[in-house]
Amino acid sequence: MNSHTVDLAGAVHYVDFGGPADGPAVVYVHGLGGSHLNWTRLAPLLGDQVRGYALDLAGFGLTEPHGRRTSVGANAELLVRFLDEVVREPVVLVGNSMGGMVSILAAARDPAKVRALALVDPTLPLAEGARVDPVVRKQFAVHAIPGLGEWSLRRRLARVPVKDRVGHVLALCFSDLSRIPPEIVTAGIALEERRATQPRRAESYLEAARSILRGVGRSEHRRRMAGLTQPVLLIHGVHDRLVPIESARATSAAHPQWHYVELNAGHTPQIEVPEQVADEIRPWLTRL
Repeated sequence: MNSHTVDLAGAVHYVDFGGPADGPAVVYVHGLGGSHLNWTRLAPLLGDQVRGYALDLAGFGLTEPHGRRTSVGANAELLVRFLDEVVREPVVLVGNSMGGMVSILAAARDPAKVRALALVDPTLPLAEGARVDPVVRKQFAVHAIPGLGEWSLRRRLARVPVKDRVGHVLALCFSDLSRIPPEIVTAGIALEERRATQPRRAESYLEAARSILRGVGRSEHRRRMAGLTQPVLLIHGVHDRLVPIESARATSAAHPQWHYVELNAGHTPQIEVPEQVADEIRPWLTRL
């Protein structure tokens, strides 16, 4: 993959995975706390079929805020601008977690720029009866409280070793820890060390996290999903601790026109079982 930076009201980092000149353009959109690294196992598996790009949203990866907002809404606007100025043609959006929510917002705001959406364990409304993992519930409850969230996250960034922070995130996102590739751990640690001096890291993360909490349960978010005119592929790990499988099943039932697939994985199947995700996306793309 080739690394680039483009000025979109501030520097935005992205990677170009290459691909056939006549293949469809695919833009991969990472989740909360993620980066372009979240796609380095899946994108090569689709590289003979599509031209792939993965951007770091504002406040994440190697894209510093530069005074920009880092909410899901603001990053959806950034994504649309990226499609306008970098890709310059209608694309297929592949979004994981918060990136799925950002992709839905972008597709709803400018449908002509988005051919289709593949949502991999996206942020979804909590289904009735769905069980929220207690670790996740506690973490988001702390983050939601102004002042306490900032204090807690800054303290964690200052006191918890990078290796332990990366390990904690991977443990939340994987259903089978034996599937965590060593190279993903190494790359994640290197990126975190590189980001150590970025300004307003805690504030950027918390603005995004709080915007998810504010928006995910609103009827407006449901209306946006219901109003999508593009083909949608919804892939969800049955062992997801952050977005319960019950929420994916309820969303699929509410949108029977979507193609729905469950995988034996956690919150990031594109890293945990990339071959299985690619096996679902490949034939779906050919039907577009």
